[in-house]
Amino acid sequence: MNQVRYSRSIDWVTLLLYILMVGVGLLNVYAASYSPEMPFSRVFSSDWSGLMAFNWFKQLVWIGAAVVLIVVLVVIDYKAYDTFAYVLYGGMIVLLLVTLVIARPIAGSRSWLELGPVRLQPAEFAKFTTALAVSRFMAGINLRQHNFRQQMVLVGLTLLPPALIIASNETGQALVFGAFLLAYFREGMSPLILLILAAAAVVLILSLLVPKLWLVGVFTVILALVFVFNSRIFRHHLPLALSTYAVVVGMVFGVDFFYNSVLQPHQRKRIEVLINPSADPLGFGWNVTQSKIAIGSGGLLGKGFLEGTQTRFDFVPEQSTDFIFCTVGEEWGWFGTMLTVVLFMTLLVRIIYVAERQKSVFGRTYGYCVASIIFFHFCVNIGMTIGLAPVVGIPLPFFSYGGSSLWSFTILLFILLAIDAYRKQDLVR
Repeated sequence: MNQVRYSRSIDWVTLLLYILMVGVGLLNVYAASYSPEMPFSRVFSSDWSGLMAFNWFKQLVWIGAAVVLIVVLVVIDYKAYDTFAYVLYGGMIVLLLVTLVIARPIAGSRSWLELGPVRLQPAEFAKFTTALAVSRFMAGINLRQHNFRQQMVLVGLTLLPPALIIASNETGQALVFGAFLLAYFREGMSPLILLILAAAAVVLILSLLVPKLWLVGVFTVILALVFVFNSRIFRHHLPLALSTYAVVVGMVFGVDFFYNSVLQPHQRKRIEVLINPSADPLGFGWNVTQSKIAIGSGGLLGKGFLEGTQTRFDFVPEQSTDFIFCTVGEEWGWFGTMLTVVLFMTLLVRIIYVAERQKSVFGRTYGYCVASIIFFHFCVNIGMTIGLAPVVGIPLPFFSYGGSSLWSFTILLFILLAIDAYRKQDLVR
């Protein structure tokens, strides 16, 4: 009886969007790994060991496993996600520490656990456990209240997983946790914090593009103009104004230390290529250059399924994973890329709608965490492929090849749908 009520309460729009996106993603993974010498009919005449050599078939296996995960997620009592949020979070912290110790380096990163033929990336799964933990914590506090201890606990819950992920040299996955700020903003975090962070990002970017003395001169002139035209207000807030000025100047001159001493050589190269695409066209700029060629060559309608030359001849490295969007652009053209964008925007709007109708703070906060994480991946991944964001190794949700990515986003989304299906039974906390 409960299952009948559940099937009627599940958000079928979100479920259908998920099925559609995973299906389209599988088609593009197949196209990205397609070889004219191995047509579809010959592949199915091969033995199973031969099939496992193809990314598209392995992705099909991951999708089958994801279906099993979905069944498990919807069968589990929805209250368990709230009750065991901290336990799951603590278990993931332990798993990240174990990964950091025992994982062998792969492409300079210690972020993969190998379980026989299967490789799992705990950093992917840390997103949903962190989302559960912070949602559980925020259900018991009010961010509008200036309780420093509670806010520091929230900061600690959010920053501990990315700190361990950075230690394993997987910076791209760590950046995703910054997306939680959007969920915190919905729950009452001061918009001033977002403005300060945005301003700090602008200052850091300008410090890389503009000569330091010029930039300090501009900020000095701005400070002087504020003093001239608002001298009374300026005098009342003189300590704050001077402190802000000192911090900004420190950031301008401190960016060199961070850039040269903290960032690794390949990370510096990626930033240089982002600023100047012609800086290393045959090295670190190769991926983005070939990706833009692939997307641009698709034109309005694309070259057709399996007809992409950039795709077929492997001009774009990591095309099944981080650069899957350029396969969409080359073979399906502008219409294909726009359809992909519309699919993601529709999913995000639907998730926010689902989040807003929750009866509990826990459910609503978790919904916004889901939307924020998917939004970050969507923006950064597509930004990478068209040269608007540095290449940081972030997959496109439901499209990119990989079991860890598909499973983590499936778990992230279907925990929300499980909570939503029983929302009428929730008590307002």
